[in-house]
Amino acid sequence: MTYKPKPKDTSHIELTTEILELTEELAKNAHEIWARQRLLDGWRHGPRRDDAKKEHPCLIAYEELPETEKQYDRNAAMETLKAIMALGYGIVKI
Repeated sequence: MTYKPKPKDTSHIELTTEILELTEELAKNAHEIWARQRLLDGWRHGPRRDDAKKEHPCLIAYEELPETEKQYDRNAAMETLKAIMALGYGIVKI
C-alpha cells in the first residue's frame, strides 16, 4: 500500500497581517517544544545530525537557526493556522 497524504485544502484561505505575525510566534514555539523534547531525550548540540550520538545542529535558539530551518517551522505554523480557519474556526486575540 502506498500512503498518499491528503491535508486539508487551504488554498482558499488568506491570512490577515495580524495572523501572519502570529505565524512567527508559533514557529518559534514549535522549535522550543521540539528542542525541549530532544534535550529531555538526551540529545545535545552537535555539528551535524548524528542519531547514534544524539547530536543535532538545530539544538540552538530559534533566532540562531539558519533561515531554511526557520522557514520549515513557519510553513508548519502557517498551514496549521490555515487548516484551523478552513475547518470553520476563527482566531481572536484576547
